[in-house]
Amino acid sequence: MTNPILNLDPDSLLLSTKEARAAAQTLAPEYQSKTPFHYGGFDNFLPPEILDRVRAELTQLPEAENSYDRPQERLKTSYVPERLPAYTRQLFYALNSRPVLAFVEEVTGIKGLIPDPYFAGGGVHVVANGGHLDIHADFNHHAALNLERRVNMLIYLNKDWRADYGGSFEVWDENMANKLGSYVPEFNRMCMFSTSSDSWHGNPEPVNHPAGEPRMSIALYYYTATWDSSRKSHTTLFKPRPGSKDQRDRQVARRALLQDLLPPVIHRKLAWRLEKLGF
Repeated sequence: MTNPILNLDPDSLLLSTKEARAAAQTLAPEYQSKTPFHYGGFDNFLPPEILDRVRAELTQLPEAENSYDRPQERLKTSYVPERLPAYTRQLFYALNSRPVLAFVEEVTGIKGLIPDPYFAGGGVHVVANGGHLDIHADFNHHAALNLERRVNMLIYLNKDWRADYGGSFEVWDENMANKLGSYVPEFNRMCMFSTSSDSWHGNPEPVNHPAGEPRMSIALYYYTATWDSSRKSHTTLFKPRPGSKDQRDRQVARRALLQDLLPPVIHRKLAWRLEKLGF
């Protein structure tokens, strides 16, 4: 069997920065050649023993921090690393370390990447049978740190997964005219893409595992200190696929309209109340 792309030691979860950069060099040309935004799917990402140990720990999960069950994101739950078992938690810290940042910088060509110590929106994601996540562009601003979101990394934990089990990671163009790529969420496959307000992606086809197993993934996001007052922040933006039953996110559209119409001071005062009311 060939060596994994990122050959972390399974016990210490360590890797030298030099080795990490070297591992990235063969992936960078393919990744950076993709348009209209950069993305890629890469198999045999980590030593399989690492993800086997994670899978064993995740047979018992705590109560989810976030649960989503609405038309755009159905039967999805997420778990922050600090409440997960020790080995899984340490893997997240390793994936936020300097060597992995060097790897991601080399693959993407984006320098000065900053990890998120809070794992906002990240962690372990679980989508139950019947669940899905429609095509969307992610939130673009980490408000607590005033950082710009730049890269998503997704690592899949599902063994013997097939395309007809649903849940494939899809990449679409801005006009929703073409599906640019589709990746079955197979064990030890890593999908990564450079995020923007036009990096449309998701797993819109419902999970349909014959034994009822959920789709499980590790999600990490990386940032740069490039946010400024000229930028407009936004939450997750959804777009329906043509000819599908996908629904428009009218709640987000209403909030965006209010943000455009109201003075910032008034909007900030009302925003939390609108959130409470589900407006």
